Amino acid sequence: MFGCFWTNGQICSATSRLLIQDKIYEQFIEKLVEETNKIKVGNPLGEGVRMGPLVNKSQYEKVLGFVSRAKAEGATVVAGRERPIDCPRGYFMRPTILTGVTTSSEVWCNEIFGPVLSVLSFSTEEEAIRLANDTEFGLAGAVFSGDVAQLNRVTEQLRVGCVWRNCSQPCFSQLPWGGMKRSGLGRDLGREGLKSYLETKQIVTHVTANPLGWYNISKL
Repeated sequence: MFGCFWTNGQICSATSRLLIQDKIYEQFIEKLVEETNKIKVGNPLGEGVRMGPLVNKSQYEKVLGFVSRAKAEGATVVAGRERPIDCPRGYFMRPTILTGVTTSSEVWCNEIFGPVLSVLSFSTEEEAIRLANDTEFGLAGAVFSGDVAQLNRVTEQLRVGCVWRNCSQPCFSQLPWGGMKRSGLGRDLGREGLKSYLETKQIVTHVTANPLGWYNISKL
C-alpha cells in the first residue's frame, strides 16, 4: 500500500492513500486536482502520454467498481474517473481523486491497483503516522518535510519496506525492494535480494576432548 502523508506544507506518502494536514487541505487539493487533470492518458508510445491503459477488462471493471462503491458510501470524485475522450476503445481511465472517504472505506483499506487516490486530512504528526500505519499493507511510503528531525521521526515509525524522503518512487537495483505485513513478501534487488537464491549450510567441528552432550567421545 502506498499511503501519502502531508505535513507542515510538506508531504509524507503510501499506494493510493494521501494524508494532508488540515491547515493546507483545501489549498493542496485544489493544486492536486489541477496537476492531475494535466496528465495525458493514451497509447504509452504517444507523444506526451504519461499513463496507459489498465491491464485488462477484468481489472478495469474492478477499479471502476471501487470508485462507484466509494461514491455510494459518500465519497466525492474531485478529478478523473471518466474515460478520456480521445481513447474511445481500450481500458483507459483518467487518474481519479476521491475525497470524503473514511478510515473504514473500502478504497482506503484495500490495494486497488488502478489510478485511484483516496484522501484524508489530519491535525498532528502523531495522527498522520497512526493513519498511515493503520493498514494491512506496507510496501512503501514517502515523507516530505523541510524539518530534518521530523523526517527522521516519521521514517522510523512508518511500517513500510521502503521510505522515500522528499522524493517519491526512485528505485535502485543496488537497494533491497520489499514490504511489510501483507505487501511485497521477501526482498528483491540488492545484496538481500541475492540471498533468496542461496542455500545456507551449517558446519560444526568438534575440537575438544570433552564429551559433547550425551555422546561419549572416548568410545568413538
